[in-house]
Amino acid sequence: MKDTINVGLLGAGTVGGGVLIVLEKNAEDIEKKVGVPVRITKILDNNAALASQLGDKYIVTNKLEDILEDPNIDIVVELIGREHPAKEFIAEALKHKKNVVTANKDVLAKYGKELFELAEENNVDFMFEAAVGGGIPIIRPLKSCLAANKIKSIMGIVNGTTNYMLTKMSAEHLDFNDVLREAQEKGYAESDPTADIGGLDAARKIAILASIAFNTRVCLDDVYIEGIENITLRDIEYAKELGYVVKLLAIAKRDDVNGISVRVHPTMLPIHHPLANVNDVYNAIFVTGDAVGDTMFLGRGAGRMPTASAVCGDIIDVARNLRHNATGRISCTCFDEKHLCSIENISSPCYIRLHVHDKPGVLAGIAAAFGAQNVSLKNVVQKAKVDGFSELVVITYDVSEFNLRMALQTLRALPIVEKICSVIRVEDDNLD
Repeated sequence: MKDTINVGLLGAGTVGGGVLIVLEKNAEDIEKKVGVPVRITKILDNNAALASQLGDKYIVTNKLEDILEDPNIDIVVELIGREHPAKEFIAEALKHKKNVVTANKDVLAKYGKELFELAEENNVDFMFEAAVGGGIPIIRPLKSCLAANKIKSIMGIVNGTTNYMLTKMSAEHLDFNDVLREAQEKGYAESDPTADIGGLDAARKIAILASIAFNTRVCLDDVYIEGIENITLRDIEYAKELGYVVKLLAIAKRDDVNGISVRVHPTMLPIHHPLANVNDVYNAIFVTGDAVGDTMFLGRGAGRMPTASAVCGDIIDVARNLRHNATGRISCTCFDEKHLCSIENISSPCYIRLHVHDKPGVLAGIAAAFGAQNVSLKNVVQKAKVDGFSELVVITYDVSEFNLRMALQTLRALPIVEKICSVIRVEDDNLD
């Protein structure tokens, strides 16, 4: 039985630096929880200034081999980010029979199958709690605590940037561009915010969660993605009048007929839904299981210390497994090949905002266009005129994406319709 668990750290930047802080600050408690000391002994980092700063406490190298070929290192922690060379580093560590901890959602969403197979072949742990939800525990609960459940659905606010922006737009009546500029100034949004506002970051995370929840491999390419670029203050205010809030949701659902659907898009939620009150940079993941019912995991989904907390939790878990010769205990859970539902077969209620000519018979024409495609309407509300056109807000009952698209195509061809301004899905059990 080992008397010390040694860790090699790949990348000592923002999150890596947080890991160093946590392991040092809480070393005494961690030793008691594991049974032996857990120590970072070597760090891979190319930053010369950082290497000089850390050199008094750790061995810092710019050669991966110095960590992989060290027989005393038990765990490799990858925190360099992005797809490459992180994917190659993780693969090499697993081939060297090193247990691996990562926070890299990009690599997992694209190369998870290959890496989990390597971990299983070499009987080592491959853990990634920090890859989704930052400091929020969700991967381990899905794999362990909720393992007896048949998961029905997962809905999550898993991107803090977009949640902050939509919260600001709603609370302070600000336009999209103003809020984006402020988010960038505060460091919540990157100078190139495409991955966040375009939904790609959330898509990577829901691909990982859906794979675990439904025990079938879901890749990034399987996720339908829409971002928040076209959400306007007008839509947010109309949603509020109708009793909804707008959130960028990552949604994965199991349908016994159509299969597994996985998508990211702006969504209107009833104001009483638990996710509707998750604001600012907070993340939350709402899981429904057949035995447990509804559960929600809430917390800071990003940031140096919350993410470091999740990484260190994985390090402790691996260390405990090493102490009891039990690595590889929980292998990849994607043991099924379930059918994935195409976007055309996904159904949900919908909000549609459009500009129409102000003359008799318009409402009847709009209703007929929807009816021709089997789209049932709950509400049709006429708002104030905009640029000489009447603005209509429509809420439908549950409708398939195929029928919705056919109805929109029909509407665009009508002479009475000037423009379809917005289409936003609605998650509301009362409209099913």
